[in-house]
Amino acid sequence: MENQIVRNAFTMQLKKGFETEYKIRHDAIWTELTALLSENGIQDYSIFLDEESGILFGVQKLSLNFDRSQLSSHPLMKKWWNYMADIMETNPDNSPKTNTLKEVFHLD
Repeated sequence: MENQIVRNAFTMQLKKGFETEYKIRHDAIWTELTALLSENGIQDYSIFLDEESGILFGVQKLSLNFDRSQLSSHPLMKKWWNYMADIMETNPDNSPKTNTLKEVFHLD
């Protein structure tokens, strides 16, 4: 049911020189983490890299009952953030700094 889903897009910043490492870490993403993301209402999740600027562009579909605070307080999510903190721009809690994007056009 498409109307039960919300599209979400955002940017993050990768530190220069860590493009390959970022890909390696995501190619080996923990199964427990992908299960946690799915269980919490995240699906059809992709991240794209602008190689010139290091900007990461994430796009995902979220269930209507998605609760960001529940996911961000989960120990496994915090463990992933700590694992990724050395190669990304982060907040004090090691969560990635994100910039939410406003949807201005969509075509099915």
